[in-house]
Amino acid sequence: MRLPVATLLAASLLFAGCNREAGDGAPWLMVLGTAQDGGVPQAGNHRHPGWSSPSRAHLATSLGLVNPETGSRWIFDATPDFRPQWHALDVGAGLRNTNVPDGIFLTHAHMGHYTGLMFLGHESIGAQGVSVYTMDRMAAFLRDNGPWSQLINLGNITLKPLAADSAVVLEGRIRVTPLRVPHRQEFSEVVAYRIEGPARTVLFLPDIDSWEDWDRIGTRLEDVLASVDVAYVDATFFADGEIPGRDMSGFPHPFISHTMDRLADADAHTRAKIRFIHLNHTNPVLLGDSPERRAVVEAGFRVAERGEVLTL
Repeated sequence: MRLPVATLLAASLLFAGCNREAGDGAPWLMVLGTAQDGGVPQAGNHRHPGWSSPSRAHLATSLGLVNPETGSRWIFDATPDFRPQWHALDVGAGLRNTNVPDGIFLTHAHMGHYTGLMFLGHESIGAQGVSVYTMDRMAAFLRDNGPWSQLINLGNITLKPLAADSAVVLEGRIRVTPLRVPHRQEFSEVVAYRIEGPARTVLFLPDIDSWEDWDRIGTRLEDVLASVDVAYVDATFFADGEIPGRDMSGFPHPFISHTMDRLADADAHTRAKIRFIHLNHTNPVLLGDSPERRAVVEAGFRVAERGEVLTL
């Protein structure tokens, strides 16, 4: 989604304000976007109020990571909204004279999660040697398919291999661990990330088919929640019936309503860890005054907001 200049400026001011809250020298995470791959409003949805009201527009899901001690910055998923997201993270970090991240962690090869790499290429930034952390199939997809292969051949990016459940140590104080998750794997495997800092651990899990499929491969949502402080989890749709005329029961995402039901007996501390993210343009929790949004909050969960900051 291409946003007007006024929206980009508003985003920059929002993120700059957040930086002041996190300025204690500890590494911190910033939410750069909360929408499903196509953003909000989606292409062709001409009646959506987001076209004329910036407050109703939402960028694709991504997190930014900053280490204030070194000025290093990383992005989790390179979305089609890379330009305003990278600008906002740089402004928030107080570093306006740099043009590339120190690294990018990719979850998988669906359009909202890797296509922002194009802005590192010859036609745009012309970056050199940006570290792109990927699992094996994701790396092969980039090497074997243009235009992504050109980024590698021209040295715009350098692929950094990841292994499931094996941590990458960033500058000694930050650890990032990929976790395999079941989700549509047409072109690559799919992972979530555990992001560990000196004081907090965060889960970033924007896409998964279902919690029950994760159970079947030996990982329970409840166990993962017990090991983290905050969890950004797939909330693409609120409930079946959200898209008129379609049976959504087989959609490869857990409904928010199902996640809330599954965790209904969890204690308040556990439920408060959840930050719902990766919201489709049809999802009613995008509206702050909707009954569905109120139900989420009243049940003790939260919806991720662009610009929120978590100190690690």
